[in-house]
Amino acid sequence: MFKVTFAVFAGLLGLWSFSSAALADGITGEAGAGISYQPHDPTGSRYETRPIPYFDLDWGNVSLNTDDGLTWSALNTQGFTAGPYINYLPGRNSNGSLQGLNNVPDLAEVGGFIQYAPADFWRVYAQLGRAVGGGHKESGTLGKIGGELGYPLGGGIIGSSSLMAHFADARQTQTYFGVDAKESAASGFRPYNASGGFQNLTLTQSFEFPLASNWSLLTSASWVHLVGSAADSSIVKQTGNVNQGQVQTAISYKFD
Repeated sequence: MFKVTFAVFAGLLGLWSFSSAALADGITGEAGAGISYQPHDPTGSRYETRPIPYFDLDWGNVSLNTDDGLTWSALNTQGFTAGPYINYLPGRNSNGSLQGLNNVPDLAEVGGFIQYAPADFWRVYAQLGRAVGGGHKESGTLGKIGGELGYPLGGGIIGSSSLMAHFADARQTQTYFGVDAKESAASGFRPYNASGGFQNLTLTQSFEFPLASNWSLLTSASWVHLVGSAADSSIVKQTGNVNQGQVQTAISYKFD
C-alpha cells in the first residue's frame, strides 16, 4: 500500500499535489500522513521509526503515488497504461553498525512504466528506470514487477494484497550491498562485489478502515526477503538480515 519516502519526496511532490488540488478541479484520491517501523537501509542492519507521507492522487492522466512516484499515463487504453515516471530513492547514512561504509545520497529514479488494470481492484505492472543525482557509482539501472489485488471485507473495510520483486544492475546493487577494499579496511566488513539481478521479493498485506466522512485509517505490513547477490552481501551476513519486516499506519483524507 505505501512505503516510506524521505523529506524531499514529501516536500516537492507533496507540494505539487496539494497546490494543484487548491488551484484546479478534478483531483481525486487520498492523502495523509503516519508513521512506519522499518529497516534503516536495504541490508536490514537495524530498525527505526520514521514519519511517512501517504499519497494516492490522480489528476487526469497524472498520478502521485507514494510507491510509484509521479507518473504520466501517456498511453491509456482498455486497461493498459504506460508512460514516464519520476520517483525518489532514499539514501543511506553509514553510521552505527555501518560505520566505515560510504554514505549514499538521496537519489531520483527516472524511467518508464507499463500497467494493466482492467478494474479498480487489481493490477499488474512493471517499471524500469535509472538512478540519477548521485555520483557515477550510484547511477545504476533498477526496476520492479508486481501485482496487487484489492477486495471488500464488509463494514466499509477494504483489504489489499500485493507481491513485488525488485531488480537492479550490478552498479546499483553495489551501491547498497557492495564493499570495496577501502570500505572493508574502515568498517571491518569483508570485501564484496555485488552482481545484478533480482534483489528482493516483497509481500504486503494492507487494510483501510473507514473512520468518518472522507477519513480513513490505513495499515500495512510487509515481509521483505533478500535474494541473489543482495542476500549474499557481506554486510547482510555480518550485521543485516535476509528476512525483514515493515509495518506502517497512517490517517488519510479522501478528495471527492
